[in-house]
Amino acid sequence: MKYKLHKSTTDKKLAGVCGGIAESFEIDSTIVRVVWVLTSLFYGVGLILYIACALIFPEGIQENKTETPTVQVPDTQEDTTEQEIID
Repeated sequence: MKYKLHKSTTDKKLAGVCGGIAESFEIDSTIVRVVWVLTSLFYGVGLILYIACALIFPEGIQENKTETPTVQVPDTQEDTTEQEIID
């Protein structure tokens, strides 16, 4: 297990329960969602269990993979005209 069970902050459709379970076990979240739906259809407790997990699981750690620091370089060149270049 990578992390403790939690709700995903990035991979969520409803409350992030399936995404959090997938992150915890390091598997694809689509697999968890398909298994969850099949379990709900055949056994009927999936919806109640999902709501319970949504209320109990803590929010996961938010990873900022796309945010990179930017540095602004001041413009030190002055504008020159063609006449100044020729002279």
